[in-house]
Amino acid sequence: VHCAPAEQEKLFVQKLRQCCVLFDFLSDPLSDLKWKEVKRAALSEMVEYITHNRNVITEPIYPEVVHVFAVNMFRTLPPSSNPTGAEFDPEEDEPTLEAAWPHLQLVYEFFLRFLESPDFQPNIAKKYIDQKFVMQLLDLFDSEDPRERDFLKTTLHRIYGKFLGLRAYIRKHINNIFYRFIYETEHHNGIAELLEILGSIINGFALPLKEEHKIFLLKVLLPLHKVKSLSVYHPQLAYCVVQFLEKDSTLTEPVVMALLKYWPKTHSPKEVMFLNELEEILDVIEPSEFVKVMEPLFRQLAKCVSSPHFQVAERALYYWNNEYIMSLISDNAAKILPIMFPALYRNSKTHWNKTIHGLIYNALKLFMEMNQKLFDDCTQQFRAEKNKEKAKSKDREEAWIKIENLAKSNPQVSEGHTAVCTCVPSKELKDQRKDRPMVRRKSDLPQDIYTAKALETHRRADVMITTRDGL
Repeated sequence: VHCAPAEQEKLFVQKLRQCCVLFDFLSDPLSDLKWKEVKRAALSEMVEYITHNRNVITEPIYPEVVHVFAVNMFRTLPPSSNPTGAEFDPEEDEPTLEAAWPHLQLVYEFFLRFLESPDFQPNIAKKYIDQKFVMQLLDLFDSEDPRERDFLKTTLHRIYGKFLGLRAYIRKHINNIFYRFIYETEHHNGIAELLEILGSIINGFALPLKEEHKIFLLKVLLPLHKVKSLSVYHPQLAYCVVQFLEKDSTLTEPVVMALLKYWPKTHSPKEVMFLNELEEILDVIEPSEFVKVMEPLFRQLAKCVSSPHFQVAERALYYWNNEYIMSLISDNAAKILPIMFPALYRNSKTHWNKTIHGLIYNALKLFMEMNQKLFDDCTQQFRAEKNKEKAKSKDREEAWIKIENLAKSNPQVSEGHTAVCTCVPSKELKDQRKDRPMVRRKSDLPQDIYTAKALETHRRADVMITTRDGL
């Protein structure tokens, strides 16, 4: 714009106010097309102006820029694209894209250029970019549109970097979003983006860590592992946890114990995620901290190796390809091998998947090379335990035979009281039970004749309605 500086400022303010006019993109996308294009062109022009000109961000411009951003951005987010159906699943469902994005994108770009400008002065801006502004900005993170969340992430990061007085408030409000997500709703679209911001914030924490930051790790980040939609944000969460452990290794024990506490029981893909994260933790663990957690940790790994889900067993056995983990195991083999050996040996023969057999043989071979004598001792102990189990089983069977014989020799049996005998299984029945799989089949389910009859005579409501209409 070729005019005097005072005129430039006046024109800039007029352009900013012009961009406060909102248009309807949702109910009538074809309305006001001309004026929508005028606003888009004005926003684009201002992005160029603020990027390529110096000394244009004067004091009167600050409230105008913040007002343009607030008017265009701070809004009630649209409901889920499938409000009457199942809850929105970020893994499966297509997100609802923001209809007004052609304008919103330019407003975000303009505001970011404003924050990143060499002329930007936080001391002036802090009167307008305050706690209320930050709270409304954080509320937008629940937008289904990933493009918007990406801009929000960058915007909030810039604000966190430039406004020292807002840092504690931003962290506190993010905590509140997480608490509500973990303990109330289990639904929020922006958890991954918020964790990404926190990853860089944690990276900048000064040492020693404040108590507030340790509480955040233990009370917020670790319980996030419980939520069923963990897969949506797990890489960012694992990064945050590892960042904390790199800052303060004394947090290793509570972190590992919390992971073991939240370990999935029936969700195999989630279990693989936990194994991924655990390996990342073991990559940065101090040997002195490893000693504190190795026994419960390897008890869990033994369960994973025994998992019938081959991906869980495979992921656990890949730990034996990690040189640093193998060095930790080697230093503590006397404790770890007796925990792992039974699971490895048993599954080397019984696991259904051939790939797992190969990985188990590799793990056993490494253990053997590590300490031959200890390996032989574990083999002997395992066989002794197995023989002990067989002996117990035999003793139990003999005890039942003894009870059966005593029951048969009971004088009441000859008097016609056969109730006692019916309780004692015959040899034929016992053999039958051995051969029979431990599964309850459909045909074995008890049948209620009354219920079956009632269901047979039941007429569906729509059939009855049709009949009435036909009459």
